[in-house]
Amino acid sequence: MGLLSRLSSLFAGTALAALVLMTIGSVVARYVFAAPFHWTEEISGLLMIWIIMIGAITTERDDQHLCIPVLTDHLPLRGRAFIALVTGLLSIAVLGYCGFLGFNLAMNSQYKLTGVLQISWFWIDIAFPFGAAGIILFLLAKLVRDTRDLVKGEK
Repeated sequence: MGLLSRLSSLFAGTALAALVLMTIGSVVARYVFAAPFHWTEEISGLLMIWIIMIGAITTERDDQHLCIPVLTDHLPLRGRAFIALVTGLLSIAVLGYCGFLGFNLAMNSQYKLTGVLQISWFWIDIAFPFGAAGIILFLLAKLVRDTRDLVKGEK
């Protein structure tokens, strides 16, 4: 998953840089030249949802999602592994279902076009199922580790 990890960071960083540069260019065009770019709103919305979803995948990869470990820190390794296993399975179930719904939404909106650039809404709507699938992949890798810890117990 090393290549996938690097690609996700590269894509999110490039999309964020493009968003910032496009926004600066749009502000300059609007207020300095009185000729706004009408397409920036659509592109910025598209980039933002993809940045968020790629960022969520990267956050899961780095194990940086918000958690409150007050109780689990005081449990033995097997207890922590069991809690991680249960929350991981629940997360996979919720993400899988929401990703399925998002995929259906994307498929149903593939012929609907945005107002200015005539981009298919599919490319906006598919970001969530893509992000859910990416997070599920990293959760599955963690489940393997947590299952190993649950079976092994304390060292």
